[in-house]
Amino acid sequence: MAKLPESGDTDGRTAALVIEFRNVGKTYKSLLGNSVKAVEEFSLVVGEGEILGIAGPNGAGKTTLIAMMLGYLRPTTGTVEINGVPARQYVERHGIGYLSELIAINPKWRAETALVRFATLAGIAQSEIPRRVDYVVDLLGLAEHRDKKVKALSKGNLQRLGLAQALLRDEQILVLDEPTHGLDPVWTQRFRDIVQELRRPDRMILIASHNLDELQRLADRVAIIDRGRLQRVVSTSYENTGDGSTAQPVATRFRLTLASGHELIRAVFPQAEDAGRGEYDVTVNSLPELNGALADLIGKGALVASVVPERSVLEQQFREAVGESQ
Repeated sequence: MAKLPESGDTDGRTAALVIEFRNVGKTYKSLLGNSVKAVEEFSLVVGEGEILGIAGPNGAGKTTLIAMMLGYLRPTTGTVEINGVPARQYVERHGIGYLSELIAINPKWRAETALVRFATLAGIAQSEIPRRVDYVVDLLGLAEHRDKKVKALSKGNLQRLGLAQALLRDEQILVLDEPTHGLDPVWTQRFRDIVQELRRPDRMILIASHNLDELQRLADRVAIIDRGRLQRVVSTSYENTGDGSTAQPVATRFRLTLASGHELIRAVFPQAEDAGRGEYDVTVNSLPELNGALADLIGKGALVASVVPERSVLEQQFREAVGESQ
């Protein structure tokens, strides 16, 4: 990965970052006087060093929450603070790296010209701009597209250009809204690597996405939002951390494949469902339960070929949180 040049722009920022949503609500009013509650009683604390995922159905309130955190919108009720000051004040003073869901860049600009202009608007010193542009161009694989006009870029390359502008400054807070939208499988994997390399103790990264698999892989916790309310915050590990960030354990189905010992399966998993071809669907309430049963099965002489979850912990929690059928 390309090495990020030092910005020298700390401006008094502290490493102990905290973003706090405190009983936040946002109500939109139309010219006819009708009211729509986009967010209600939302409370959440995001700490330094954390990668937080934000997930929810369309219209759940994710975009409104991000807009309030960036200071674009003022809450109708409650407060959004970063390091103890109003979000807008923090952003104006220190800045935030932001990738919007819909990327709008002048189609007549060339890719490198766009990055130079974004760097200038971000307040990067003129002497530093060439190095920073080179860094993000290398990081996002845009070297062969530097001189292309934005309108000539493919959807995936435009998305990478959007990611590049979000990383121009060495920000402590990164907010990425649907960052893998339009990326092919190769660059989706590269994006995962980039996020992990960007992780550091004094930085926090917020990723809003409909892609639960990406959030499962990248985030430490995922806030699930529906109908403007925080439904639950899920740890992406299978273990309950004990800090209240996960819901109660839920039954999880696994597809178990045996190479031999088929006659032993129901002695260990009485409710196992035969899926054919030596495969069985089993349901457990926790990883310790699964591992104990597998150890028992292997101890009895069975040969286990594979164990695959039917759906991730996050997907199962998401379905429960938004009221979808199992």
